[in-house]
Amino acid sequence: MGHEEHKDAARAISQVACAVLIVTDTRTEAEDKSGGLAKSLLLSEGHRVSSYALIPNDPSRILQQLDSFLSGEGELLLVSGGTGLGSRDLTIETVAPRLERELPGFGELFRYLSYKEIGSSAMLSRATAGTIGRKLIILLPGSHKAVELALTRLILPELRHLFREITR
Repeated sequence: MGHEEHKDAARAISQVACAVLIVTDTRTEAEDKSGGLAKSLLLSEGHRVSSYALIPNDPSRILQQLDSFLSGEGELLLVSGGTGLGSRDLTIETVAPRLERELPGFGELFRYLSYKEIGSSAMLSRATAGTIGRKLIILLPGSHKAVELALTRLILPELRHLFREITR
């Protein structure tokens, strides 16, 4: 079966249960553009947003949210923030070791598309994705433009297809 047949079969998935986690030391929920945008875009494509949280760049808090997600009904955990090179950017170091299967193509494509928009600064991105069991974890920069790019160009066009593959 080719990729078009796989995508056709994936259309039978009506919605994916999504959780949005914002990791930041600088914004409050009232100032959070990335989380609101992520929720809006996911809902506009017919998916369900089962949870939203904004937490500080604290590994124990990140792991607490990850464990809560893994024990719940959510299928996609979209994490925005804490992926830079700053000393407090610890999302990658905290979550990536728990990934069972990485999706290197996600980060590669994200950086390529980012490069087309922002130039060589794209090399600073450590965006990544992978699975834990039958759940998809996507780690994105905190910028609302990065969230928009990732969702509109990569995640939403393939989300049902990804879940068809993860759950087969």
